[in-house]
Amino acid sequence: MKNLVILISGRGSNMMAIAEACAAEGWDARIAAVISNRDDAGGLAYARDHGIATAVVDHRNFDGREAFDAALAQVIDGFAPDMIVLAGFMRILTPGFVQRYAGHMLNIHPSLLPAFPGLHTHRRAIEAGCKVAGTTVHVVTPELDHGPIVAQAVVPVRPDDTEDTLAARVLVMEHWLYPRAVRWWVEGSLAHTDDGRIVHRGGEPQSLFEGS
Repeated sequence: MKNLVILISGRGSNMMAIAEACAAEGWDARIAAVISNRDDAGGLAYARDHGIATAVVDHRNFDGREAFDAALAQVIDGFAPDMIVLAGFMRILTPGFVQRYAGHMLNIHPSLLPAFPGLHTHRRAIEAGCKVAGTTVHVVTPELDHGPIVAQAVVPVRPDDTEDTLAARVLVMEHWLYPRAVRWWVEGSLAHTDDGRIVHRGGEPQSLFEGS
């Protein structure tokens, strides 16, 4: 059984979606711990209520990213993780930390990467006149919001969309997409091609569309 460690900074809605799918679908995995850089992260209460171990490594207590990442890695390693899942973890990780878990760390980003890495993705998509937006699950690499794409979900940008309405619809798709991608990893269903892409060995669709 694989141990999953999920990192959050806030309410942890994607963490909840993953935990619920893991239990409902009978994955050969368990959520070994939910770790946050904030002691007021709402998702911690959910984890505790569901019998999942929790820990807090407050980034404000450390002098620099390297010191924080070293402490975070020490806590993570105490749970013997097979995979690290970033679910709304709002910290930029150092290259050394990423290398420590290379190939075993996933992130979800609220845009159709490589478009709009970083913050304010929905506002930027609307301002750019995009006709579609969405979310991407990718393998974490040292370059922020890059790395091989595992799966994407697409929603149309409506003429009357605001940043908030678009974000809400993308979030619904995140809750479908992220558990699916994590399950694929648990099952060993993902493979790297010679040119660095990630494909599903069984040919399952790696793109989802709102309403499909």
